[in-house]
Amino acid sequence: MTTFRIEKINKELLRVINEIITREIKNETAREAILTEVDCSRDLSYAKVFFLTLDPERRAVVQGALANVAGQIRGLLGKKMRLRVIPELQFSVDLSEEKARHLDQLLDQLNKGREGRS
Repeated sequence: MTTFRIEKINKELLRVINEIITREIKNETAREAILTEVDCSRDLSYAKVFFLTLDPERRAVVQGALANVAGQIRGLLGKKMRLRVIPELQFSVDLSEEKARHLDQLLDQLNKGREGRS
């Protein structure tokens, strides 16, 4: 369960990291990432940053590029945010959209099966 403070930090981290990637990072591959969520640990030592890409086949390449610039992003975060500890960033692919599509397909199949019985 995340506290109100952690939720606020997560939102601010998402905003600032997105700003850093779009304005200050020169790696074009890293700029392909669309950040969706940040999940910070309670002690602020780690932060998982979830992202999407427009082309699903480029996920691994973009994730590698983000991992390469993670230290640079963390350094810039230290200058922009007023936190005693700047979390170590871990970039992960956000699969929630794919899972939602799969569930929609399953529900559509169930509805078609019910309509065929009636």
